[in-house]
Amino acid sequence: MAHLDAIDAAILKALQQNGRISNAELAERVGLSPSACSRRLDILEKSGTVTGYHARISPKALDYKMIAIVHISLSGQFAKTLAEFEAAVKLCPNVLVCYLMSGEYDYILRVAAKDLEDYERIHRDWLSAFPHVVKINSSFALREIIDRPNVGV
Repeated sequence: MAHLDAIDAAILKALQQNGRISNAELAERVGLSPSACSRRLDILEKSGTVTGYHARISPKALDYKMIAIVHISLSGQFAKTLAEFEAAVKLCPNVLVCYLMSGEYDYILRVAAKDLEDYERIHRDWLSAFPHVVKINSSFALREIIDRPNVGV
């Protein structure tokens, strides 16, 4: 969507605060009828502006107490090399985020682990086994300061 007007922005802001808000309450908040609000929301979803609805669950609640930031270098940046790495990384359930990067490393990953022993398993069974990996550099988060799910509207 090329341009968001004030009503679209208000809809997005309300959804970021409460993704479970009813259409009637959302419509009231943004000053639309429920049917007009529903149409606007449908457009925002179909355009890819709203990409989904989900619950944010604390990794610690699931006994994942450790977050590793992993820098990975590949043997090259050929399209086939990147595609094979990216297909493999998508299969690892412990990889929360993966970015293709410019600069010294090809990829940066955020990886959840239960403890150091679990991270060793992830490193051995997954990270080291990804295709075309030539260098892995891991750092461990000591404390989370901020983790925003969305950019402000």
